[in-house]
Amino acid sequence: MTSLRRRRPLEIWPAYVDATASLLMVVVFVLLVAVVGQQFLTLAIGDRDTALTRLTAQVNSLSELLSLEESRSAELDAELALRSASLARAESSLIDLTAQLQQRETELAESNATIATQSTELSEQARQMARLSAQIAALEILRDRIRDELAGVLSERDEIQARLSQELQKRITRMAEVERLNTQIAEVRRQLAEISRTLDLRTAELDARDLEIRDLGNKLNLALANEAARLQRYRSEFFGRLREALADTPGVEIVGDRFVLPSELLFASGSDELDAGGRRQAATLAAMLDTLMREIPTDIDWILRIDGHTDRRPIHTERFPSNWELSTARAISLARELMRSGVPATRLAPTGFAEFHPLDAGEGDAALARNRRIELKLSSR
Repeated sequence: MTSLRRRRPLEIWPAYVDATASLLMVVVFVLLVAVVGQQFLTLAIGDRDTALTRLTAQVNSLSELLSLEESRSAELDAELALRSASLARAESSLIDLTAQLQQRETELAESNATIATQSTELSEQARQMARLSAQIAALEILRDRIRDELAGVLSERDEIQARLSQELQKRITRMAEVERLNTQIAEVRRQLAEISRTLDLRTAELDARDLEIRDLGNKLNLALANEAARLQRYRSEFFGRLREALADTPGVEIVGDRFVLPSELLFASGSDELDAGGRRQAATLAAMLDTLMREIPTDIDWILRIDGHTDRRPIHTERFPSNWELSTARAISLARELMRSGVPATRLAPTGFAEFHPLDAGEGDAALARNRRIELKLSSR
């Protein structure tokens, strides 16, 4: 018996060691499961951190207990009874831990369900995020377009600002020019005022002179009218005598204040040299002028105009390129003949009018013959 009693503790020890090892393996497994569950729950669920933290604290407590058990394994031989009690407590703790593990598994299942629900919500949120991403992409395209348009607008704004700056500079320059011109205008106005005052004085003087000139003009007109009236009497007497002297000569006529002689009485066709008949007519005219000069008072300044006229038929000769030369040459020839007969050159005024002052606008020979003429006009100088 004594021998048997001595062997029993030795037989019990291996079994205890095996049980302890199994318990340790279970505890390690449980710890591993708890750690894996904790990691999984930590990664999967953020809102279960508090519960897992409490579980981790309990597992850490068990780990510390196991550490203590391991450190005391050398003392189990002497403290077998104490270890048995400790084993009982450990078994009780294991039961409690198993219950807690089952509870944690239940919580894990609930967490998985929650995770599935959240995964569904995350999928819906992902779809919404995709839609939002598409909208964001469209908004980014719109933003880029708006940014490009804004860049164009800013460029146009810069150009407009540059133009406005240039216009402002021009306006400032123009304002300076306007100010300078205003100063000049003020000076010009001052000068104009002085000129206006001077003009007023000059106008008054001119008005007075105008009155004098009008008086002198009236007096002159009166004197001219008197002289013209006096000359008209002598002209009428001269034309009357000349008409009597040429009464038998066809074509002679008085037109207004002019005595008309046909050119054929004096010149051959196309010539400016007086023929024999022309010289006789010139002598008669000179004798009448001599008588008239003795009768006209010396205070009447008169002249005898000798106007040469042709018809419209042109002439083109070396001596007479046109009717101007012919009409003027005939008037001069008659004037020279009168001068040779004693009429002073100061009383004669030969002129030529070519074909531009006809007496008759007709086309016939009679009209052409009437337009070929020498006109004598007694007038004051």
